Amino acid sequence: MYGLLKNKVCIITGESRGIGKETAELFASEGAMVIVNSSSAGGADEWINKSKYKDNLKAYYFDITDNSAIHENMLLIKKEFRRIDVLVNNAGIEYNELIGMVSYEHMDKMFKVNVYGTINMIQAASRIMSRNGGGSIINISSMAGIRGNKGQFVYSATKGAVIAATKSAAKELAQKNIRVNSVAPGLTQTEMMEKTDIKKLQSRIDNICMGRIAQPKDIAGACLLLASDYASYISGQIIPVDGCTIM
Repeated sequence: MYGLLKNKVCIITGESRGIGKETAELFASEGAMVIVNSSSAGGADEWINKSKYKDNLKAYYFDITDNSAIHENMLLIKKEFRRIDVLVNNAGIEYNELIGMVSYEHMDKMFKVNVYGTINMIQAASRIMSRNGGGSIINISSMAGIRGNKGQFVYSATKGAVIAATKSAAKELAQKNIRVNSVAPGLTQTEMMEKTDIKKLQSRIDNICMGRIAQPKDIAGACLLLASDYASYISGQIIPVDGCTIM
C-alpha cells in the first residue's frame, strides 16, 4: 500500500520515539513529506538518516511551548514547503502521581506541553491550512482523559482538556475545511511504559479484551486514517484505540 498521503505536507510533534516516530515513518511510507518536530536539537537526526524513507523526513527543532519559536519555524516551513496539510499533536509529558502527592513542577510541565503546546500548534497550523483549502489536525489524547485513572489525576486532566479543545476546534474550523479529531490510546508499549513495573499494570492489562497492550503502530494506523482523504467527513471525533478495554 502506497500513496494515501501522496504530496501531503505533515507535521508531527514529539517524534523522537514511540508513537511519534512510528507515525512519521508510516506517513512517509504513504508518500507524505513529513516534518518531524522535537525540542531536543538533533534528537531525530540519527533515526531519520537510517530510515528508508529519509528523503521524505525532515527535522525541525523548536519548543511547542514557545510561541516565538513556533512562529519563526512555521514561517520557515511555509517558505520551504508552501503548505501544511496535516498536523499531529503528539508531543506529551506524563507524570503519574496520586492526589496529595502532586508536584507543582510536574503539573506545570504537563499543562504547558500537553495543553498549551497543543493549542499553540493548532493556532499556528490552522492559519496556514485555511489559506490552502483546509487540512487535518489530529490530537493525541488518552483513554485516561475519557475515563480517568487512579494515579493519573493531573495527566488525565490535561488529556481531558485536549479532548475538549478538539471538539471546540472542530466546530470552529469546519467552515475552513479543517478537520480536527483526536486519537485516544489505551495502554501503549512506549519508552515510558518500559520504565513502569508491569506487575502494577496487570489488572489493567487483564481488562483489555484483545489481550495485549497497544503497539505504537496501532496508534499510527488510526492517525493515518484521519490524515487521509478517506476521513474527509470525519471531524470532532475522539477515536479510542484501546483494544476494547472494559471500564
